[in-house]
Amino acid sequence: MPRLSLSTSYEMRLPLRWVAILYGRIPVDLAITSGVHTYSDVLKGMMAGAKVTMIASELLKNGVGRIGELLNEIVAWMTENEYDSIRQMQGSMSQQHVNEPAAFERANYMKVLQSWRPDPAGQGFRVLE
Repeated sequence: MPRLSLSTSYEMRLPLRWVAILYGRIPVDLAITSGVHTYSDVLKGMMAGAKVTMIASELLKNGVGRIGELLNEIVAWMTENEYDSIRQMQGSMSQQHVNEPAAFERANYMKVLQSWRPDPAGQGFRVLE
């Protein structure tokens, strides 16, 4: 029996990291296709180096009207932070734009480790967002 399971923002963690690492190293357009639900998820994807982020789960959950809401939130954030275009921010937070690429990877690894907390329900673990 088919059973669709929608993504969560947490699932964006790994694709975001790899887009940030691969941006500018290989001559392809990159996309984040899992875990994009909020305007900040879209912005993180763009800053990591994605050309596109896909919001299928968000649209299935909240309807196509969510597109306009996300666009308004993105434009407001860009205005507040003085970005003229998506192209201007694209890849700005990628590994390519740091002085020490190894430090970039270590910092991401440390952030993941620090996010771990015991699960009070006894299921093993939970990750803070």
